[in-house]
Amino acid sequence: MTSNRDVWVFVEQEEGKIADVSLELLAKGQELAQKLNSQVCGVLAGYQIEELADKCIHHGADRVLLADHPELEIYRTLPYARVAADWARERRPYVFLFGATPIGRDLAPRVASSLRVGLTADCTDLQIGDYESKKAKQVYPDLLYQIRPAFGGNVIATIVNPNTRPQMATVREGVMRRRDPDTTRRGLVEKIEPTFDVRDLVLQVLSREVRESQVNLKGAPIVVAGGAGVGSQENFELIQELAHILGGEVGASRAAVDAGLVSREHQVGQTGVTVRPRLYIAAGISGAIQHRAGMSESAKIIAINTDPNAPIFQIAHYKIVGDLAEVIPMMIRAFREKAK
Repeated sequence: MTSNRDVWVFVEQEEGKIADVSLELLAKGQELAQKLNSQVCGVLAGYQIEELADKCIHHGADRVLLADHPELEIYRTLPYARVAADWARERRPYVFLFGATPIGRDLAPRVASSLRVGLTADCTDLQIGDYESKKAKQVYPDLLYQIRPAFGGNVIATIVNPNTRPQMATVREGVMRRRDPDTTRRGLVEKIEPTFDVRDLVLQVLSREVRESQVNLKGAPIVVAGGAGVGSQENFELIQELAHILGGEVGASRAAVDAGLVSREHQVGQTGVTVRPRLYIAAGISGAIQHRAGMSESAKIIAINTDPNAPIFQIAHYKIVGDLAEVIPMMIRAFREKAK
């Protein structure tokens, strides 16, 4: 499959709201496209969503391919895959990016399989660079470096697809920086009437129930997180109390979630949410690379741990060696006194 040099971003939307990860990818797409001397194209599908095309342009798209059709009102795998794969097969983009959301993780593999190309999942970074194949004795210029943790997060792998186009990847929410919208940007909106096979429409949605998450870790200016070292539900209540006093959100490591101390929507890290708060307090968290991948870019990090050699101290700005059951109550009292 030959290709042009354009970077495509699947713009995920539900009920007229664009997913944050899609806006982040449009910004990253601009960075990649500049290195490729190409354009960013947003792929937008849904029903009665034409006004979202301008928002895509304001966030980095140079062109928007718009499919506005009643069959696309609610996400279903087959109709959406038909639209994305048919357009990619016809236009032959160089790169095609999806968010690593439930929808993106469902759709991207379908599209990749239809196009018979590779797909790298859950990337944490994307770059453009050259690749030299020792076996083929050939240099491939300007490939997409698809960077992600591997082997349980113990190494960072860089994956390339030298022979197939588009180069496809899903990217986790929060790992790319979203740009402020530029309402002066202008771009082209191309409306395309989608065509479906009768088999694409066999699944019908009879009813739908959506539950909004009550946790907003990504947007929180302060996160107080607990790990396995918290030890008990009673101690985790101290984490929750400190977060409440500071006006922050409660976070957790995977170990704390697996131990049943808190629900999974509070999980920060490689398999959870990526956060960049002004202040991150890590209590009883050892600092495994999987957790650090989700919080290392916090502006200020305070770590509390009984182990002076805990890996979390390697990235902490302030280090407290001590028992969180003693340290956190002292912090709570101090903040309460200050609030009086």
